Amino acid sequence: MVESNTPEDLEVFRQRVRAWLPEAMDRLGDADPFMGHSKDDADQVVRAKTIQRTLWDGGFAGLCFPVAYGGRGLAPDYQQAFNEEAAGFELPMLFNTPTLTIIAPTILDFGTEKQKQRFIPAMLRGEELWVQFLSEPSGGSDLAAALTQAVRDGDVYILNGSKIWSTYAWKSDYALCVCRTDWDVPKHRGLSVLIVKVHQPGIQIDQIKHVDGTDEFCQEFFDDVPIPVDDILGQENDGWTVATRLLSHERTTMGGSSPYALGARTSDRRAGQFGVGGVAKRTGRLDDPRVRQLMGEARMLTRVHQALAIRIGTSIRTGRLPPPAGSIPRLSSGLLGMRLSSIALEIGGDRAVAWEEGDSVGGVGVTFLGRQGACLGGGSTEMARNLISERVLGMPREPAEDRDRPFREVRTNSKSANR
Repeated sequence: MVESNTPEDLEVFRQRVRAWLPEAMDRLGDADPFMGHSKDDADQVVRAKTIQRTLWDGGFAGLCFPVAYGGRGLAPDYQQAFNEEAAGFELPMLFNTPTLTIIAPTILDFGTEKQKQRFIPAMLRGEELWVQFLSEPSGGSDLAAALTQAVRDGDVYILNGSKIWSTYAWKSDYALCVCRTDWDVPKHRGLSVLIVKVHQPGIQIDQIKHVDGTDEFCQEFFDDVPIPVDDILGQENDGWTVATRLLSHERTTMGGSSPYALGARTSDRRAGQFGVGGVAKRTGRLDDPRVRQLMGEARMLTRVHQALAIRIGTSIRTGRLPPPAGSIPRLSSGLLGMRLSSIALEIGGDRAVAWEEGDSVGGVGVTFLGRQGACLGGGSTEMARNLISERVLGMPREPAEDRDRPFREVRTNSKSANR
């Protein structure tokens, strides 16, 4: 691995990347940018870890992470330059979200020195994938209403409860889990965040089948799982501070402005394999006036979102805007994804609704089935609007009946042993 405290010239760095990539990485070709050349989901984990290790060995892993924890300590411009040069090569996209763009920055923010030294280099070396244990079956969008509980018992916390909508939990090695450690204070004050080893006795993982046939979402069940006290992230009962920062990193990532993201931005990927131009070409409709109008709309929306994401990301890093401003590109990204899916379906026509095996236009129809996910991942668009209004524009918060009450007294639609 190449280490340096003195950044090299950006153009020299770009040229070095350009020379290294063909020697070390596989061309993507017609493969899906996320799955790469993987044969199946299990193979994707193996390939992603192998490719991430290749990046580490070449000195191109964690470009914006501190040198002390295995990174290069470079400015975001270097990651962007690498991403531009790496277009068309297979990258370990499985490590992007949430491992490197959400979890690692949160550990940087709140982890002990021991935790940073233990976990961040392992991520950058491609040894460990992470997942977020956040949402719960009874919680809806209210993360602070978590019922999953951790009870201190000597040197461990005993974890019980359930989490849901955890993307690729079954593929992951570790998780950050938001749980309740105090029931006698208002809900935001009694939370803690634990580092949980995913595959261990007492944890059951069920995969959830989607309407589009995929099953990356999971539900987890915890039955008296012992978690070492040293594996708490931040302070006990101050987990909402940690969770708030984690969600800020998540929204920045979903909006396309994370400085840690590897590969093309989300909006760029949407303009790729199943982009509207490719659909128009495969269906022979490039000269159709209506199709050309739709292609122009898609390009305009994508370019505006890209500029917005860069501007907001830069403003947050320089302090011009507060971290909750990450909800602005997050909102834009969700709406963009919905609209691009609809445009692609309209261009694809009948072949995007019913297709013969092997017809790539059918992928447009499958993507359309899951289009609303773009407005849910990283927090719904409704939540994004609330955050923008309250924490960026300074508008008054909506009244909440449970805000100052001990959580034990708050009515819920679920039972807990501590209630």
